[in-house]
Amino acid sequence: MTFKYLFPLLSATLISSASPLVAADTAATPSVVQPKWDVFTAPDARFTVLMPGQPERETQIQKTYMGEINLEMFVVEPPNQQVAYLVVYNDFPYNYGAVTDPEIILNNARDMALKTTRSNLIRQGPVRTYSGIPGKEIEYVNAGGRITRKRMYVLDGRLYQVMVMTNRQQQRTLARTITGYLNSFNLVVR
Repeated sequence: MTFKYLFPLLSATLISSASPLVAADTAATPSVVQPKWDVFTAPDARFTVLMPGQPERETQIQKTYMGEINLEMFVVEPPNQQVAYLVVYNDFPYNYGAVTDPEIILNNARDMALKTTRSNLIRQGPVRTYSGIPGKEIEYVNAGGRITRKRMYVLDGRLYQVMVMTNRQQQRTLARTITGYLNSFNLVVR
């Protein structure tokens, strides 16, 4: 899984729409060197998250029926693992982001993610950040067996998606790490 292949896939899913421990199970993969986890703060300081290394940043402008939308993606793919840790966000035009119910935006983002990746929903449920912002967690699997676990939040006209993409074996091996990563995401309320 490489960064250049992730961005086109994710950009299609995005348009539609406080310090936990991070533990790694190394018994099943003793040869894998665990990366060093550090707090990453977004360039605009609107979110923080623990990341297993310095993320690569990619920016892209997408044309939509709402106008142009700027997508920002931060990704880390630790070496020798079939896993990618991502935070992606996009701002909506004011007239959409300010007047649309966040639950509708989250449901639309879920539906578009499933449709564009041709995936089956495994589970979903409500979540909250440490600062109390409500969101939605979904987990889905595509035909190739890739599993995505994602949490989505809407704040101030911006859709945030924090996710982990991996295979079944790595998901089992890194289950606590994945949960710790997702739990570490926090939005800064202004």
